[in-house]
Amino acid sequence: MIPLYHDFGGETVLVFGGGPVGARKARRFAREARTRVVSPAFPEDDYGGAELIRAAPSPEGISGWFDRAAPALVVAATDAAAVNEAIGSEARSRGVLVNRADNSGERDHGSVVVPATVEDGGVTVAVSTGGRSPALSKELRRRIEAEIEGVGELADITASVRRSLKDRGVDPERRRRAVRDVVRSAGVWKDLDSAETNPRQTVDAVVEAALGENT
Repeated sequence: MIPLYHDFGGETVLVFGGGPVGARKARRFAREARTRVVSPAFPEDDYGGAELIRAAPSPEGISGWFDRAAPALVVAATDAAAVNEAIGSEARSRGVLVNRADNSGERDHGSVVVPATVEDGGVTVAVSTGGRSPALSKELRRRIEAEIEGVGELADITASVRRSLKDRGVDPERRRRAVRDVVRSAGVWKDLDSAETNPRQTVDAVVEAALGENT
């Protein structure tokens, strides 16, 4: 599988199953997409603001749910194997992405894995074991979370640096070297961890030093 980021803005995600797994998937996708959860019961407390549709879909009725929702992605998270299989089959026949929550390891054509993610500002790091070990994904996420604290701010700063250097007419190769020196600077990372220092000042010093070395 090849990891990709997909923009679900304006799209519909259809989740079948209202249990803990379905609720977790709904919370994830409802942050960006129109998300509908189809289930005969909703035992969880939080579905992320998704639309909840109380129904018990049968394998024969899955096609109709696709017709009504026109989803970009469907999640099969019911406790009925026949229903999940019908969801996967219908998705494949229509070229719709499908996440089979009841499958581990082996994946069908057109299927997707929802990774564990860590976010800091505009930076997102995704971790996946291909569905083989969700527990390991979660543990790796926990470890990475502590390592990337502050990177959202650094991403904003380096984006500003790139624009500034471009406006100054600095050639692309020198811009790349300067930004590379910034993200590798121990001083910059130290400032990101401290509330008493201004990382932008350190960044500017690193940039000027890099430009001076390249003249």
